[in-house]
Amino acid sequence: MLRTGALLRMQSSRPCASINSMNGVSERRGPAIEPREIMQEGDAGLRITWADEHVCHYVAAELRRACPCAQCVNEWTGQRMLKPEAVADELAIKDIAIVGRYALNFVWSDGHETGIYSFRYLREFCEQQEAPGAQ
Repeated sequence: MLRTGALLRMQSSRPCASINSMNGVSERRGPAIEPREIMQEGDAGLRITWADEHVCHYVAAELRRACPCAQCVNEWTGQRMLKPEAVADELAIKDIAIVGRYALNFVWSDGHETGIYSFRYLREFCEQQEAPGAQ
């Protein structure tokens, strides 16, 4: 569990990549999805430095709105059930826990805590936010 200003350093393994032979989709592995450092910044910020040296900054409300759990996303259809306007911009991160070696779990100030954010999901979310034309 991390507290404001808390820091977690993780050792990364050597980079690797694979191709999913079923659909030809490249699966990202290695430094791009291995966090080297996870730091909570204030009540509503998170910074992850990845093993490939890329740094991502996250805002609590944006992460909460993107929660991948079954309460927030219909498991069968993939439809987002959580309405963005239902999440206050002032939302805070109350606690963070590491799930195995692959994800983070947040406890949000609105009481929600069931989302498991894989490192792959977090890295892709960051890249989408950084893309030209993103919010």
